[in-house]
Amino acid sequence: MTRPPAPPRLDFSFPSPRPRSRLRALQAFGLSLAALTLGGFAVMSSPGSAAASGLSADGLPRFTLLLAGRDIVYCYYRTPCRDQDQRTGLLQTPNTDTLMVVKVDGTRVSVLNIPRDTNVGPYDPRQTKASQKVNSRYWSQGPEGLADAVETITGEHVDAYVIVRTDYVERVIDALGGLDVTVPEGGIEWVDRAAGVNLKLNPGPHHLAGKEAVLFLRVRKGFGDDYGRIDHQKQALTQLAGRLKSAQGLAALPTILGGVGNGVETNLDPNLLTTLAPQLGKLRLSFATLPTTTIPGTFNLAADRDALARLWGPPGGASAGGARPPAEVPDENPTRVKVKIVDASGANLGQALARALAVLGYAHVRVEAVPASAEASQVLTGEDAGAATALADVLGLPRLQGERFPVEAGEVGILLGMDARQSLAALAPAAAAPSTRTETP
Repeated sequence: MTRPPAPPRLDFSFPSPRPRSRLRALQAFGLSLAALTLGGFAVMSSPGSAAASGLSADGLPRFTLLLAGRDIVYCYYRTPCRDQDQRTGLLQTPNTDTLMVVKVDGTRVSVLNIPRDTNVGPYDPRQTKASQKVNSRYWSQGPEGLADAVETITGEHVDAYVIVRTDYVERVIDALGGLDVTVPEGGIEWVDRAAGVNLKLNPGPHHLAGKEAVLFLRVRKGFGDDYGRIDHQKQALTQLAGRLKSAQGLAALPTILGGVGNGVETNLDPNLLTTLAPQLGKLRLSFATLPTTTIPGTFNLAADRDALARLWGPPGGASAGGARPPAEVPDENPTRVKVKIVDASGANLGQALARALAVLGYAHVRVEAVPASAEASQVLTGEDAGAATALADVLGLPRLQGERFPVEAGEVGILLGMDARQSLAALAPAAAAPSTRTETP
């Protein structure tokens, strides 16, 4: 863990959160990296029971996965159970507080985060509130029951599930070289002796090893609430998934492959995953959060299926080879789009990108230069996902939609990290040209 003398000013703070219940100290983070790290290299050596080829008539992969993260279970104070699959004698039962639906449609990989408090089906006042939350279904009904619950919530058919433990995620992050993060103003301090947690991070950039990285991604402080935590988990996944295309990612494969039976639970057909291999260099990632409304008198959330259809398209679009969802349809009039570029490239690429966007018709672009950051370059959006998708496609960057990203209504954010020196190298000559403008008229 390191801290440079001058912390960056990425200003990625989050607005005031909705009132939420307190997190349990041992909530599962479970980054669900198994499928996003080339999905499935983690399980390609294991026989599965999900029998689907995943190939459409055009030879491209199309399938939908449920990804869930669960914590390590403890039998005694600070003592993990020898058998991590046992269901009796536990100090605390595990929930799946990180849930994602991954829809692979050719070269597009769309990831939908499901908030842990989402109610499964209509709310029933005769049942306990906790028993109706989706994060409790893994313990009460097993992985198949959890998959059924996610199908009820989203309307998407789930072809297979991948469930990972946090200790597996730690190993994968270490194998991929750690995680670069920016801690918000005020810093982070999470001390829980009972759980063996002692995380203290000052504001600014840090390079975290696997154990600290998982703790950082479990904490809410500094990120608002559960939605803020989901949003910065998306940023971490974007960074880690990008590394899989490198030599370092290939070197990590033995660790990823070693997860089956040692932190990874799945029914995934390995043949399904091999369909991704020829497309790895072309995959385009996009992240979104399930739209929800609070159920009165509870902390439970009701899925907003109409809003989900606008954001993610109708259920079954990927596996059926349907049309691109509304959120993936590029905006035809860039003159209406406001763009905020946060330039952490360390190479003045923000100004060069602003000039390039002006040529493409983007009339409202502002640039903020901040200290160089190792965080991954990405396109950020709130509800204006269509406009963000257009920019992400042009730039070849992942698109992240969320509830707590610091973008205004009608605005798209672009974070340029140091990786943009390679991914957007074509901008380098323009970056050398002098310019003092920070916003196009």
